[in-house]
Amino acid sequence: MAVAAIPTPIVRRTLRMTLASVFGPLGQVFLFVVGSAVVLSVVTVLIAVLLRGTRTDVDLVQATLVILPQVLIDGLVRGFLFATIALGYTMVYGVLEFINFAHGEIFMVGAFAGAAFGSVLASSGVLSALPVPLYVVVAVLVGMAVSGLLAVSIERVAYRPLRGAPRLVPLISAIGVSLLLQDAVRLIANLSGLGFNARFQTPNFGPPIRLAEIPVSPDRAIPLILDVRALTFIIAAILMLIGLNYLVNATKLGTAIRAVAQDRPTASLMGINVNQIIALTFLIGGALGGAAGVLFGIRVGTVNPYVGFLPGLKAFTAAVLGGIGNIPGAMVGGIVLGFLEAFVASYLSLMTAGAFSGASYADIVAFGILILILIFKPSGLLGEAVSQKV
Repeated sequence: MAVAAIPTPIVRRTLRMTLASVFGPLGQVFLFVVGSAVVLSVVTVLIAVLLRGTRTDVDLVQATLVILPQVLIDGLVRGFLFATIALGYTMVYGVLEFINFAHGEIFMVGAFAGAAFGSVLASSGVLSALPVPLYVVVAVLVGMAVSGLLAVSIERVAYRPLRGAPRLVPLISAIGVSLLLQDAVRLIANLSGLGFNARFQTPNFGPPIRLAEIPVSPDRAIPLILDVRALTFIIAAILMLIGLNYLVNATKLGTAIRAVAQDRPTASLMGINVNQIIALTFLIGGALGGAAGVLFGIRVGTVNPYVGFLPGLKAFTAAVLGGIGNIPGAMVGGIVLGFLEAFVASYLSLMTAGAFSGASYADIVAFGILILILIFKPSGLLGEAVSQKV
């Protein structure tokens, strides 16, 4: 006698489940942001207290406390830059377990696309009359489109034919693509008139936002300011994290991406087009890199063909620090790294009486962290808590 099969119940995603999967990681990121800021602040103040007697020209504790709020703001802005680039690394690694070392150049191409867009608007005379929010949205979309399509093309030409090769082979291919993009953009920028150092033309963002006044003496106060461009970067980065969390955790495409990340052969047997999903992953990762490039260009004002190299390496460090393959981990790693760099850049010269320039030694911190993490905790801050790689 045949036994009827028991139907498998269909689990329907409720609004509460969707909100938890999308906004839950933000709480995790917030805790790490606050925790790292508090720990670094306490450590810095303690060092200032210990070194207080070594300086007669300045009160180290007072000087440390006066600039501390601005250092935290600068660290947050740096951190979101690293985090937005690291999201692209994380997307690709989560599916292919492959480090796309050309991602920094995809970020750079997005920045040049934004510079070209601003140049076209300026030459047509409409840039100054364009509302700032509209300009930012359209420029970011242009950068996302150009970088996303470039990433898909690179995957199809340089990575897909090497998918079955040893891991070192596609890694070398990625380095080759990186160098090729640098020189290709340099050639195109010179021929198009943008120049090696392309100017990022934007509408007037207005004066910086004055958050507070920090009293130093009865007749003097230091303003605590936040540049509007930096605020735009922070808001955009948070929106990208929310959107990416929704895509990966609450959509059919996200389910397919997670399935391919977990087991490609089985996903293929279940009817998922693996090549298409991988191409879409590169598209999403490249688009995120392009958006970060445009926002970076808006903030700094000029870009060049080599502008993506160092931020790309630091974003890779941030991804490893947070747990590469983990989306919230990329944000956490980027923000923690940004805080560390900001503290070193701001306080090293003060603590050493100018013997060491903090800005010059900030990069050492990033790559020193990379070495320590790879030695002592290769899974990163959040890597151990992730059962799936995306």
